[in-house]
Amino acid sequence: MKYDVILAGVGGQGVLSIAAIIAASAVTEGLAVRQSEVHGMAQRGGAVLAHLRLSGGVIAGDLVPRGGADLVISMEPLESLRYAHWLSPEGVLVSAEEPFINIPDYPEIGEVIRAIRAFPVSRIVPAAGLAREAGLAKAVNMVMVGAASAFLPLKSETLEDAIEAAFASKKDAAEANIRAFRSGRNAAGEEGRE
Repeated sequence: MKYDVILAGVGGQGVLSIAAIIAASAVTEGLAVRQSEVHGMAQRGGAVLAHLRLSGGVIAGDLVPRGGADLVISMEPLESLRYAHWLSPEGVLVSAEEPFINIPDYPEIGEVIRAIRAFPVSRIVPAAGLAREAGLAKAVNMVMVGAASAFLPLKSETLEDAIEAAFASKKDAAEANIRAFRSGRNAAGEEGRE
């Protein structure tokens, strides 16, 4: 078994936290994990990209080959398109619905959403609203872990355990993040099944 993931977003959106939760869950389930990340201008709203490779055996390198990702998880719609060339023809693109407009010529959001929906398998998740409903507006990234979980080769219980462990010192935050995870999982299961 081999499963490659690209995670994308901008600084401050929790891309690296998503990678950490998924990686910890994979290790718990006995998988090998390799990760690489780029976050140079992240503190100023710049792009953040992480490669995450999961396998039942040896992983040759840290980087997902272009056209080889089984899953692209994006915290922002335009970032999902920026890294879509990493997606395999059978891959899944999961994006948050809400744009992070950090450039003056950001395309019209309707065009971006239509481009995402053109992929054979995609999910667009109203992550910010779901995080607020879960009781923690900052939990958008855990909504996205939940949305991606339906496609990951990991048990949802293992992912929830990793979330709980990550927030072990803050019981209320742990509970809100798990609610956010579950709402994202439910949303991805319902969205895009026209």
